Amino acid sequence: MITQKYLDELTYEVIGASIEVHKIIGKGLLENVYHQCLKEELSQRKLNFFTEMKVPITYKGQELITDFRCDLFVENCLVVELKTVSEINPVHKAQLLTYMKLLKAPKGIIINFNCFNIFKEGQKTFVNEYFNLFPKF
Repeated sequence: MITQKYLDELTYEVIGASIEVHKIIGKGLLENVYHQCLKEELSQRKLNFFTEMKVPITYKGQELITDFRCDLFVENCLVVELKTVSEINPVHKAQLLTYMKLLKAPKGIIINFNCFNIFKEGQKTFVNEYFNLFPKF
């Protein structure tokens, strides 16, 4: 059963996996390199995920064709967007929140590998209205 506590623990696990990748290969590489390494790390941790998943938009019962692709959708409840940028911008936050809403995901993380410390400066976690629908424990 998905709970807020489970979502928090899952978030902690994904951030830990990101820290492990960053610790091993460092900063300054292209996003695709981190994406491939993080997929391997999540697999080793036995987490289920979709990668480069097409994000559907349904409008008045019609599914619209878009080019939205979520970097990682972990355990069908956590959206993970990967970046290698000098700083997280409002457009990155908007992208993540859009994917969260369209996928009905209660929680999301932006992970920026272009930093010195993932835990302190390289990640931002967000929740939306779906998060409060889950029990705390």
